[in-house]
Amino acid sequence: MPSIPPNKPYRVGRSRTGLGLFATKPIKKGTKIIRYFGPLLDSKKEEEDAIENKYLFELSGRWTIDGSVRENIARYINHSCRPNAESDVKPRKRKVFIRAIKNIEPGEEINYDYGTDYFKAYLKPIGCKCASCEKKRKKKRAEARAEKARLRAKAERKALRKAEKLAKADAKLKEKLKAKAAQKKKLNGHVLNGKSANAKHLNGNSRVRVAGRKSAGRKRPVSAPPLQA
Repeated sequence: MPSIPPNKPYRVGRSRTGLGLFATKPIKKGTKIIRYFGPLLDSKKEEEDAIENKYLFELSGRWTIDGSVRENIARYINHSCRPNAESDVKPRKRKVFIRAIKNIEPGEEINYDYGTDYFKAYLKPIGCKCASCEKKRKKKRAEARAEKARLRAKAERKALRKAEKLAKADAKLKEKLKAKAAQKKKLNGHVLNGKSANAKHLNGNSRVRVAGRKSAGRKRPVSAPPLQA
């Protein structure tokens, strides 16, 4: 790692995206933290315009700072979509400073927004890994898990209601069949009792009285009419 004077309020350390620049002392809002520097490239010169790396900082349509040199400590500052610093560009002086836009506490990582062009070219294809974007991703993952759990619980409740409904219908059908069987058994018992009573009467030679007819018996003698004088 590059050597940094002890009087500087920052150090190079490990970050979530590799190396980063961290505050070692409190840095007040508005403070110029560090200068972003390197060789100036002239876009009118073909050989300089052809240079490509991730540390190019465009000052104007013509001039660009090549910040890939090791002495440029500011190149270790990472991008953030919600930064605590910003780039303060001085095109006429051909200088760039990184300035705090918030109070930065010791141990806090220093970061600034690299801009739309850099974001689209380098960060969007791989996914921005800044703390803000990571927080959003975690929130989305938590929401997705919660939605999945909600849908699973809903499906379980629906299945339970369906099972209870089927169980009630099955119990109702069994009860209906049981009642029907009991009624049938009762009817069969009445029929059997009627047949046995008729058989007993027949076996006992009991007379059956037919309605509308008198039983036959001995005829009485008819008396002769009295004689007349």
